[in-house]
Amino acid sequence: MKAGLVGFSQSGKSTLFSALTGLAPALGGGRGKANLGVVKVPDPRVDELSSICKPVKTTFAEVVFVDVPGPSQGARGLDSAAVASVKEADALVLVLGAFDGSDDPVRSLSDFTGDLTLHDLEIVEKRVDRLTRERSNPLELELLGRCRACLEQGRPLRELELSEADEKLLAAYSFLTSRPLLLVVNVAEGALGKPLPAALAKALDDVKLEPMIVCAKLEAEVAALPPEERGAFLAELGVSEPASSQAIRRAYAALDYMSFFTTGEDEVKAWTIRRGSKAPRAAGRIHSDIERGFIRAEVIKYEDFVAFRGSEARAREAGKLRLEGKDYVVQDGDCIHFRFAV
Repeated sequence: MKAGLVGFSQSGKSTLFSALTGLAPALGGGRGKANLGVVKVPDPRVDELSSICKPVKTTFAEVVFVDVPGPSQGARGLDSAAVASVKEADALVLVLGAFDGSDDPVRSLSDFTGDLTLHDLEIVEKRVDRLTRERSNPLELELLGRCRACLEQGRPLRELELSEADEKLLAAYSFLTSRPLLLVVNVAEGALGKPLPAALAKALDDVKLEPMIVCAKLEAEVAALPPEERGAFLAELGVSEPASSQAIRRAYAALDYMSFFTTGEDEVKAWTIRRGSKAPRAAGRIHSDIERGFIRAEVIKYEDFVAFRGSEARAREAGKLRLEGKDYVVQDGDCIHFRFAV
C-alpha cells in the first residue's frame, strides 16, 4: 500500500517523512519530485510469532510513504505533478503545521481540502456534460449526479454511500476525495500534550476526522538515534514508542487493511489484505497459483497459536485448528496454511 504525505510547503511534511522512513528527502519547494520510502508496519504479533517459530527470516507488512511536493499556501490549486503523485497514493496523510513559522493550519486545512474537492468537481462536471449531450449511460449519469451534489456541499466523496457496482464504476476516475484521509497536526515540542487552539479544534471537528498530534522535528531526532539509544530517550519523554509508529499503523488501518500470518521454520510473514477478503483472495496474495488451485485453509487464531506455542497438533486436539473453505472471511491475525492443487 502507498500513503501520500501531502500539504503545503513549510508544514513540516518532509521532516515527518524523515521521521517515518529514516530517509533525508530532497527538498523541492513544491517543484521537486516525490520522495519514496518503504517502512515496516510495527506489529508485536510478528515479533511474538518469530520468537515461537525461530524462523530464518521474519517479514513485516510494509507501507510505502510518498512525500508529495507541496505548493506554497496561496498557490492556485495543485499542479499536475502533485496531482499525479496523489493519484498514485491509496491514502492521503495531510500534514498541518501548527508551530511558529508555519502557515495558518485552519486555512491550510480549508485550502487543501478545497483544492481536492475542486479537482474532483471539475472532472465530474465535464463528464456529466458529455453524458448529457450524448444521452448515454443513464446509470453513470445518475451516479455522477450524486457525486456532484456531494462535492458541491463541500463533502468528500468518501462520505458518499456507494454500492460495490458504484465503486467499480467510479474507480477509473481516480477521484482524490474518495481516498481515506488522515490528519497530522505538527506542533512544537512544547505544545505536545496541550489542547489545540480553539479555532483549529473546531475546524478539525467540522471535517469529522480525528487528528494525530506530533512534533515532526522531535520524531526525526528519535529516528536518527542508534536503535539501542531510542528506548532510553523515549522513556525520558514518558512514552513507550515514537508517534511515527502510531502514524504508520493508522495509515495501514485507514485503508481498511489488516494482516494474516504464515509461519514456519523458513519464514514468519505478515501478509496485507483488505478487511472482508475471503480465503482464496488471501491465498492469491502469496501466489496466484494458490488462489487458482485453492482447496481449503487451515486456520488458527493468533491467540491460540501463541497459547499452543505453534503446535498445530495441540491446536487440532483442542479444536482450535479449523478447516475453512472458499467462503471463509479471513480475520485479522489469522495464522493460515493453504492447501491447493494445480
